[in-house]
This record gives sequence, structure tokens and C-alpha cells, in this order.
Amino acid sequence: MNAQTILILKRTVAVCLVGLGSFSAVGALAGSESQVMNFETHASFFSNETHRKTPLDPQVFVAAPSAPAAVGPQGIKRSAGLRNALISDEPSLPVMNASGQPLDISLDAWLGAKGTVILTPQPDGREKVTVILSGLKPHGHYSLFENHFDQKPVGFTPLDGNGTDNNFVADAKGKAVMTTISPSITTHDNAVLVVYHSDRKAHGKVRGEIGINAHHQLIARP
Repeated sequence: MNAQTILILKRTVAVCLVGLGSFSAVGALAGSESQVMNFETHASFFSNETHRKTPLDPQVFVAAPSAPAAVGPQGIKRSAGLRNALISDEPSLPVMNASGQPLDISLDAWLGAKGTVILTPQPDGREKVTVILSGLKPHGHYSLFENHFDQKPVGFTPLDGNGTDNNFVADAKGKAVMTTISPSITTHDNAVLVVYHSDRKAHGKVRGEIGINAHHQLIARP
């Protein structure tokens, strides 16, 4: 079986799994040793971890004409006329990056992404990671990274270890199924992170410029 045929088969399986819906897909992919977790929005995760009284998203922004340029949470510099999007904001508000470029998505759609991750240990000490996602931006470009909470500051590495097999594009309905192999087992010291790339590019071993062309959207921590 040549490489092109294998690629076609992989894509066909992914399309079928997305069509089955998350529960059927999880049942088809998870083994007896697998750990299954639901993603949560990065906005909620960040706000809970930092005990914010007013939950917000540190990496996407909305228009605020009187707001001065400032450095917000996570050290992201934002232009004048912007503020961080609040989870409680009007859902129809369009979100932007830190320089005011539209992301062509509403706050409601941004926070509406969801999904499941399946972690399956491998005999060689590595881990197969499968994500099943919906509510993404149609045809949006994404990558999977790993948070390292045991590092100060928190470190980030591509989930596959080298940044070559951790990228994917959502389909026309904003759905995606992606499987890659992580070089190590995920623990509470780590998390699986879904990064949206608003420049429609893969950034290899780095996430990109956070708040500008890379935006944390979903996270799952054991």
C-alpha cells in the first residue's frame, strides 16, 4: 500500500468518525487502557486557574473604543481600542487578535468549540493521542501542543515532539479528528492544548505569536 493510499484511508476514517458523532467515535477509538477526557475552553481554564472574578479570554479581544493600549493577562500587548473578551460579553460580538485584526468569528462561536481527547499508552512508553472536535472555525488551521505545568514559566512543546505531525485543518462544518503519537505519557503535570492559527499557517515546534496569530482555544488536563 503506497503513501497516497494510506493518506486517503486515514482521511476517510477521520470523516467517518466525525460523522458518527463524539460518543460513537470515542467508543470506536478508546481501548480498555485508554483515558478519555473532555476539553474545556482555554478561557474558562485560565480564569479558574488564576481565580479571576470576571472570567475572560486572555488571547482574543473585542472592540472597546476608549480603551488605551495595554499589556493584558499572559503579557500580551494589545492595541488601543481593544480589551480582552469576557466570557459574559454579548455572544454575537466579533473577536479580534491583539492588533485589532478580525478573526472572522463571533465570541459565541469561539467559546462554543468542544471535544474529547483519548489517551492510549503504547508498549514503548509513548502515548497515542486522538482528539475529536466540533464547533471549530470551518476550514480553520489548528495544532496540538502540550503544556508543561511542572516548568516555570509553563513550557509548551508540540504534542508529537517535533512539530511535524500535530497540525490539522477543520472541515467545512468545523469538525476534526486528529491522531498523533506523543513521546511521553500525559499526567497532571501536562495538558493537551488545541491552538488556533489565525494566519492559517503551521508553526512547527513553536505555537506562533500568542494573541496575534496563535490563540489557545481548548485544553484538557488529567
